[in-house]
Amino acid sequence: MSLHRFVPRGSAREVFSARDSEVLVSGPAGTGKSRAALEKVALVALVNPGMRGLIVRKTLASLGSTALETWRKFVIPELLAGGECWWYGGSSAEPAQYKFRNGSAIIVGGMDKPMKIMSSEYDLIYVQEATELRVDDWEALLTRLRNGVVSFQQVLADCNPDAPTHFLKARCDRGQCRMIYSLHKDNPILFDEDGAPTARGEKYMEMLDALTGVRRLRLRDGLWVAAEGIIYPEWEEGVHLVDRFDIPDDWDRFWTVDFGYQHPFVLQCWAENPDGVLYRYREIFHTQRTVAAHARQIMSIVAPDGEWIEPEPISIVCDHDAENRESFEQVVGISTVPARKAVREGIDLVKERLHDRRVFLMRDSLVERDMSLDERKQPTCTEEEIPGYVWRPDREEPLKVGDDGCDALRYMIAERDMGARPRMRRLE
Repeated sequence: MSLHRFVPRGSAREVFSARDSEVLVSGPAGTGKSRAALEKVALVALVNPGMRGLIVRKTLASLGSTALETWRKFVIPELLAGGECWWYGGSSAEPAQYKFRNGSAIIVGGMDKPMKIMSSEYDLIYVQEATELRVDDWEALLTRLRNGVVSFQQVLADCNPDAPTHFLKARCDRGQCRMIYSLHKDNPILFDEDGAPTARGEKYMEMLDALTGVRRLRLRDGLWVAAEGIIYPEWEEGVHLVDRFDIPDDWDRFWTVDFGYQHPFVLQCWAENPDGVLYRYREIFHTQRTVAAHARQIMSIVAPDGEWIEPEPISIVCDHDAENRESFEQVVGISTVPARKAVREGIDLVKERLHDRRVFLMRDSLVERDMSLDERKQPTCTEEEIPGYVWRPDREEPLKVGDDGCDALRYMIAERDMGARPRMRRLE
């Protein structure tokens, strides 16, 4: 079997030595937090026969392209090749997991589908992007630390900093959870042992240096801060970002569209329940594509063979650009209406809805992640935009940066709360 080599540096060494029951590794983007945590999970499984571990995130779908990709490509490739561990896809009796020759097992799962993962007991639980969790998720995981094979039982989590009021930050401040601060120099891909940036590190830091506002403070500087002049302080991720559920066919559907090319094109699909509560359940959030291409993509989802497989929208509310609206209508075959553009009034209506808990965004609504935005650490969906959506210094209007999804959100609320108007018509 090939030799696996990983030399922990700085905060990564702290991760390996920590024996506290709750550990949170916090730091800016690109510091190697996840790699260090996953390396520890693999090592503990190897040296403790019969150990049970869990790799978890808020949603199972988000694990595949994040933690599990790092796990497979960089942490256990030699173990897989040598037959020391293998993937087991799960059954009615056992959850999906990596099984080890020595009897250890690393289960993978999401808190959105907790039945199988929460029915077991663990020695070590790794939580990626822990700020996505609610406090009840965190406390539920703690109750599963009782397998007793390893000398310490631990929830080990990582995250980029969030608002200073987040429950995990408060938990660390109270001494219930140990905070380990991760730095860019801890990542050998970005910095050498003398602290000098590598060629890749120089490019990466230049990209982070280009960030602005709260995203720079969190992803570049690693600070737990709230945006100054934030427009929607009513937004609570643990409240307004909800798990997916099957939407009844008799709920009215709406689409909102904010056109873009260099900056994101955003299309949001909304459902309204009988009480008037709105749920965004699908979103296109992508750059560098024509309006017609986006229109074809949404139609391939809702009418893959020319027949609709979900209720048609009763209204499609668009940004005002007439040429883009016509291009969109030609593909979709449904008329659009121009968005109500009263910005301050629309923002106030969104704030009321958030306060009253009458608008929600479903998790994993994104049709396709725009990797160019992701690589530049720019928002890739509306829920990533909201915390950095701020007023201009004069507070007359929002700062026109990172507002595309927020505009589409405002169009939806304004459409429902500013008074009725005729519904859509099908184009002949």
